[in-house]
Amino acid sequence: MERPAAGASYQRFPRVRIRELRDEYAKFELRDTDASVANALRRVMIAEVPTVAIDLVEIESNSSVLTDEFIAHRLGLIPLTSSAAMAMRLSRDCDACDGDGSCEYCSVEFHLAARATDSGQTLEVTAMDLRSTDPKVCPVDQADAAGDHRGILIVKLRRGQELRLRAIARKGIGKDHAKWSPAATVTFMYEPDIHINEELMETLTLEEKQSWVESSPTKVFDIDPVTQQVTVVDPEAYTYDDEVIKKAEAMGKPGLVEINAKEDSFVFTVETTGAITAYELIMNAITILRQKLDAIRLQDDDGDLGELDAHLVGG
Repeated sequence: MERPAAGASYQRFPRVRIRELRDEYAKFELRDTDASVANALRRVMIAEVPTVAIDLVEIESNSSVLTDEFIAHRLGLIPLTSSAAMAMRLSRDCDACDGDGSCEYCSVEFHLAARATDSGQTLEVTAMDLRSTDPKVCPVDQADAAGDHRGILIVKLRRGQELRLRAIARKGIGKDHAKWSPAATVTFMYEPDIHINEELMETLTLEEKQSWVESSPTKVFDIDPVTQQVTVVDPEAYTYDDEVIKKAEAMGKPGLVEINAKEDSFVFTVETTGAITAYELIMNAITILRQKLDAIRLQDDDGDLGELDAHLVGG
């Protein structure tokens, strides 16, 4: 690994500005850094921020139409509140239960017991029927399209059918299984820098301006109804499709617009499954990324650079 010259420094100081923040959604700007850091943050949010998910299911009775394996898989994908996940132990590293994952430090136990007795109505068994031994870890309260807080559907039971089970939830990360990923969506885009050549634009007729504006698949440009000037209304709606550039060239007006990506400025969009809030997802990801960078720095200081690639690949 090539070291920087004496006295040289590649240190940068990234800045973050929150644009919108809700429980399960966040939009923020990351500036003064490069794509490697932005993508590292995105990957950590998706695959390395821990949550709690059902990992072991013991079926006591199942007379539903779904197999035991099918139900166990559905249970594993139910998001559980995981604000305490960072403080929990991984079951494989827990010394209180010899690594079998069945103690208060590394696991949470759930029970479910449901039986349909009404012959005229189907019983819907949902995530809200799961009973947790830890009030801090329970199924996420999610409303359906009608606004009902009935929880995620597990199975439907007809008269005489029942489902009884015990489940163990454990801490894990999305790199091991998608059920532990707290992220529904994490994306980032380069912030576009758009400049219109006003002098060249004024040589176009109103119809030509309208045709040029409409050539963009997204609503990036518009025409002011008073001044009839073309304005940039939403630069981040631009998808780097180059359609307006091709349209300008087809009209014989190359250079009508100049669009570049700011290589040190990114716009992130984050949506969570509800297991943790968007704020917790971002802050936990930054904490984990810093821990990884500290580990690499310590290896560098010790002169043990031979293991650096393995550490980056293995996480």
